[in-house]
Amino acid sequence: MVCDRCISVVTQQLQHHDLQVDDISLGQAVVSPEPSEELLSEISASLKILGFELIDRDKDKMVERIRNTIIELIHHSQQPELHVVFSEALSNRLHRDYSYLSRLFSESEDTTIEKFIIQQKIEKVKELIQYGELNLNEIAWKMGYSSSAHLSNQFKSVTGISPRQFKLLGANNRKPLDSI
Repeated sequence: MVCDRCISVVTQQLQHHDLQVDDISLGQAVVSPEPSEELLSEISASLKILGFELIDRDKDKMVERIRNTIIELIHHSQQPELHVVFSEALSNRLHRDYSYLSRLFSESEDTTIEKFIIQQKIEKVKELIQYGELNLNEIAWKMGYSSSAHLSNQFKSVTGISPRQFKLLGANNRKPLDSI
């Protein structure tokens, strides 16, 4: 679950299966009563139809928490700028050593946390460019880049085009957050 709408859809599905949702947040839900294996299978099937996946294993749950924490920090932060030391933020929020989180993520996702962060930041930059409210210097500052040149270089290495070309194209070349 990567957004409030996702949380709402999952909540509705759980309630449809006569479960009380005690707590739900990005990537996890606490329900009562404890669902049986058969009910978990039904829930998994109904969520799969909607594009969600029920995560069982502890390692998979931790990888999902890493993904959701990064998405939350980049896309849903109320801070005016994104000057975050992600290794510290992940360690603090998930109460695990960063080297463990990094290794676990890389083994599971076939990419590094750093590359995932860059991909998420570039998607946020695309959004900000499309809004047209900020110039590239302001976007670079807001997203925690040292300069607009650094942002431009990273943008081009990920997308194959410059931010200026992206803006001129005007096309919606953004990716859904959960498919990155």
